[in-house]
Amino acid sequence: MPRNFWRILLIVLGGGAFLTAACNSETETAVPAQEHTYLFCFWNVENLFDDHYDGRENKADKEYDRWFADDPRALHLKLEHLSEALIALNQGRGPDILAVAEVESVRAAELLRDALNHRLADPSLHYTDVLMKNLSAGRHIAPAILTRLPVQRDRTRLHGSRLRILEGHVKVGRHDLVVIASHWTSRLTDKEGTGRAKYGDQIYGLFRGMHKSNPFVELLICGDFNDGPLDRSVTDHLHATGRSEEARNGSLLNLFADKDAQLGFGTHFFGGRWHLFDQIVVSPGLLDDLGWSCKTESVRTVNTLYNPHDRHQRPWRFGNEHDKAPRGYSDHFPVTVQLRVFP
Repeated sequence: MPRNFWRILLIVLGGGAFLTAACNSETETAVPAQEHTYLFCFWNVENLFDDHYDGRENKADKEYDRWFADDPRALHLKLEHLSEALIALNQGRGPDILAVAEVESVRAAELLRDALNHRLADPSLHYTDVLMKNLSAGRHIAPAILTRLPVQRDRTRLHGSRLRILEGHVKVGRHDLVVIASHWTSRLTDKEGTGRAKYGDQIYGLFRGMHKSNPFVELLICGDFNDGPLDRSVTDHLHATGRSEEARNGSLLNLFADKDAQLGFGTHFFGGRWHLFDQIVVSPGLLDDLGWSCKTESVRTVNTLYNPHDRHQRPWRFGNEHDKAPRGYSDHFPVTVQLRVFP
């Protein structure tokens, strides 16, 4: 009889013992699936307007709307500087997920995407999606999300009436990462902080709704909060803490809560001192080893984008049409963190 007949017979007669031995043999041991690591970045890119004149009425918007539409060299220089700084991150690949603030329009975000892709020789690294909704909330600037990863475009939405709160969904395999990119009310126009408290309340309400439906929701909140990690809009209204044990019990974890703005983590220099306005906050679902996970210890401020002649080493701003000094990038530093996806 053929040799295979006896092999099949042994399998049938040996049953579980044979199968157990096979599974425990060195050659049959399953190799754990490899986790994937991605770089997330948030950056307030300082008045990124597009190449169309749209007749913006706000005084600040009107200046940049006209300037970049009439002077393509200025817009090109702005995009060149931003894309140069961003592609330098992540070992020359740029962030895998990029959230930005102070973007005039979808058109402006697409111009940034194109400038980034122009620097990437490998087409597999190109940014394929821009998630954004045009918004006029006092100023005509809004958040946007750019990524090379798969997205759920139809779930992109703005939250709140005239609030700069953008929700986007990035999906790797079967794992959905919710990103909320936001830009809270300026201290210049909201001296008492009521507007920023409203932002905190609104975003925390979004988290509570998601968490109620799915306690393991994997949510990353980022933005220019225009308040520090220990200000009430962040601690009492957004309910973002620096204690991971509290976050695991239903609160949010602020990755910058224990960072010092004066000791290398400051993102914006205003009023003669450093501020940590740009922050990343995560839900409990990003603190485990299931699906999306956050490497909390990897969070940092990219504080190298300063004018080498500036003794304060402040963010090297691009400035406005009337500035005569050499132009830099933005008046804010970017912030980054490493994310992982477990299959």
